[in-house]
Amino acid sequence: RFLADQAAASDAVFSEVKKEVIEELGVFEVKTKCKDKYEMLTRPDFGRIFEEDTKEYLKEHCKLNPDVQIYFGDGLSAPAIKANIPDLYPTLVLGLEDKGITTGTPFFVRYCRVNTARTIGPLLKAKVVCVLIGERPGMLTSESMSAYIAYDARPDMSESDYTVVSNISKHGIPPVEAAAHIVDLIEEILMKKKSGVALK
Repeated sequence: RFLADQAAASDAVFSEVKKEVIEELGVFEVKTKCKDKYEMLTRPDFGRIFEEDTKEYLKEHCKLNPDVQIYFGDGLSAPAIKANIPDLYPTLVLGLEDKGITTGTPFFVRYCRVNTARTIGPLLKAKVVCVLIGERPGMLTSESMSAYIAYDARPDMSESDYTVVSNISKHGIPPVEAAAHIVDLIEEILMKKKSGVALK
């Protein structure tokens, strides 16, 4: 069982999110500066930035000035996208809309690191950015996801500016339950105009 779990964790890190999964989610795809998964793992700095033409594409295809910009990233667990987003994202959007909070155009980022938020926030003029990203696999599950939420995301923000909900999976916090918690956090973040350690 240990060897099987270890193999699943390794596969989660090195595997790719299939094009069919992105199509089923009904979103478009962009990628970071990384040319492949190996480069994302060995050059995490490339996994945080975009080429100029990609940034222009995002500005052209996304709604600007939302209260919250939500997007999905493969991160360190490609299976987390298919396992969690179909239940997590719709519940999240419905909960935010119920509170009168506007959301931007969703999309998928391939070879994604959390700090893509530092570019996405100011690029799309979002008050809050919420990155739903595959997290490093453990022995319990290879499909776990985290939500990194930041108010006024910007290039000079620090890691402590993120509010994080981790261990989203059927073995941890179920996606629907996690969505409800994230909605409450975003509402508080917008009200207090701060996130991360400053929120506490």
